Amino acid sequence: MDNEFDTVAEAFSRTAEKYDAFADDHPNQSRMRSKVYAHVQRYIPAGSRILELNCGTGTDAVELARRGYRVHATDIAAGMLERLQGKIVKFDLTEKITYQQCSFTELDQIQGSPFDAVFSDLGGLNCIPDLSPVIAQLPKVLRPNGLVTWVLMPPVCLWEMAEIFRGHPRLAFRRFSKNGTRAHLEGLYFTVYYFTPKKVLQWFGDQYDCLALEGLSVITPTAESKNFARRYSRLYRTLSWLDDRVASHFPWRGWGDFFIVTMRYQPK
Repeated sequence: MDNEFDTVAEAFSRTAEKYDAFADDHPNQSRMRSKVYAHVQRYIPAGSRILELNCGTGTDAVELARRGYRVHATDIAAGMLERLQGKIVKFDLTEKITYQQCSFTELDQIQGSPFDAVFSDLGGLNCIPDLSPVIAQLPKVLRPNGLVTWVLMPPVCLWEMAEIFRGHPRLAFRRFSKNGTRAHLEGLYFTVYYFTPKKVLQWFGDQYDCLALEGLSVITPTAESKNFARRYSRLYRTLSWLDDRVASHFPWRGWGDFFIVTMRYQPK
């Protein structure tokens, strides 16, 4: 996996500026992030110290700091952390956000442990085929009764599956590949894997209790869709209304572009 992670780090470093530009004026992605923040605030008390894995350019770290959290943001992509550093200075958040270049597979190197919560957003953990090596290291960075809130990509994404009706079967069912799906970014290729909530809960095991599970963008478009919400605003509002009402119910809570899971660490 080391060579694969090197590729991921280079690809996301190359795209860091574009990543931020794409997120600007993106109503669908803004809605998705807002739902993640609302979930975090329901379960993680304000003032908590949060370790963020795969922080990217720091969009989430900045918003969580504004909402009263202290964040230690980590990522393996140097280019992403450079963008985060600029935001910390721009928004005067040096007292709220620290950062470190570190892989989520090397939590023994994390500075400032233990934390009240470990957070990762929008599929940053989906570039490894098995989350159990990451979960096995959580006791090194997470205090007893601490929380884990991860936003992961599941196999069932209704919006993508609907691509079958547009004649794109490979896109429609790409998430069901047992060996993952090859992703292309900035001229580089790496593998993305998709996890069912059932499998994720199995990986966490009996030292963690599941507090919440909800789908993210179950009926609304994927995070890649920037223009749908503006072009079809009335339809988008209707889909959002429906999405809000089904996201926490079976089977919808395990479907979507992503799902949010929050676990409590209770060592036996």
